[in-house]
Amino acid sequence: MPSFDIASKVDLQLLDNTINTVKKEIQTRFDFKDSPVVIDFNKKDFTILLEVESDMKMKQVLDILISRGMKQGIPANAFDFEKDAYPSGKMVKKEVSVKNGLKQEVAKKIVKAIKDSGLKVQAAIMDTIIRVTGKKIDDLQAVIKLCNEQDFGVPLQYENMKS
Repeated sequence: MPSFDIASKVDLQLLDNTINTVKKEIQTRFDFKDSPVVIDFNKKDFTILLEVESDMKMKQVLDILISRGMKQGIPANAFDFEKDAYPSGKMVKKEVSVKNGLKQEVAKKIVKAIKDSGLKVQAAIMDTIIRVTGKKIDDLQAVIKLCNEQDFGVPLQYENMKS
C-alpha cells in the first residue's frame, strides 16, 4: 500500500549556517557598530538566545534572522517568537525556539483535516510524524495538496513516499 510521512523538521546545519550569517551581517552593519550583540545557539534544545541593547535593535536582529533563514530555506513559521523580550540590566534578552517535530495538538489538527476531507486514506500519529496510507497514489497527492493549502502554523515536509 502506498504511504508517506508528514513531518516538521529543521535541518540543524541550515540553522547553524543561518545563525553564522546573521552574526556576520550584524558585525558589518553600521547601526550595530559599538553595540554589544550576543547570539547563542543551543543545538541540543533548538533555541536561540538573543541579547541586544534596546527593543529597536531586537526587532532588527529578529528581522535579519527571519530574512537570512528564508534565504537558507528555513520557513519563517519555523521560528517561535511567543516568548516576550525581557530586560536584564542594560541589555534586552529574548529566547527564540525553533519548531522541530510535530507537537501532539498540531498533529491532531492535521489528522482531523485529512479525515474531514473525505479522501480514502488513513492517517496515524507516530510520535513526531504522521503516517498516511492509501490505496492510490493520487489520494496521497491530494492529501499533500490539502496540507499545503491549509496553515497549521508549522512548516511541513513530506518524506518516505512509498508505492
